[in-house]
Amino acid sequence: MIKKGSSKITCLFLDIGGVLLTDGWNTEFREQAAAKFGLDFAEMEDRHRLVFGVYEEGKLSLDEYLDRTVFYEERQFTCGQFKEFMFACSKADAEMIELVRVLKAQYGLKTIVVSNEARELNAYRIRKFGLGEFIDAFVSSCFVGMRKPDAEIFRLALDIAQVPAEQIVYLENTEMYVDIADSFGINSIHHVDYGSTRIKLEAFGLIGDIATDMVSA
Repeated sequence: MIKKGSSKITCLFLDIGGVLLTDGWNTEFREQAAAKFGLDFAEMEDRHRLVFGVYEEGKLSLDEYLDRTVFYEERQFTCGQFKEFMFACSKADAEMIELVRVLKAQYGLKTIVVSNEARELNAYRIRKFGLGEFIDAFVSSCFVGMRKPDAEIFRLALDIAQVPAEQIVYLENTEMYVDIADSFGINSIHHVDYGSTRIKLEAFGLIGDIATDMVSA
């Protein structure tokens, strides 16, 4: 039986979208944007698929991405209005953020993000939700020029962490990426919701004392 407060885990790898926050710019949000701004979603989606990989690898700016997917013809709304909508789609999972904060403090964990995010949106989300207050390093696709499912991003994260894979737990909402992390010997949890993830973390000896009133809606 694992004693409370004891754990062989010394590091958390974390995805952002789908774990700590909503996804940054997923299909649902793009559909909402098309409806709000009167765009042809299928046409926008075709253009999105052509450029999204290089956009998330930091090789296109947000303005360049929007020039190629939305503003390739004259619109009745501004680029600023569209960006405002994009940024407003991001919401926090307050329970997950508080859980990570508590576990980091309680066990002295190193915390490293391994995430596919575009530069401007990533910077906004880090700042808006105070992620830099409890994350030690951001291995974000836009910063490192590679993105999941490229296995090299996990190799890089391990190099940065300088922690043995068996001492790491990775929280990830995409099952394929969980499998890739597993191949490196990283203990990986397919995150579905707060309750099930907390139970799985407890199996690694990571038991967070979180009072209900500490978690804001």
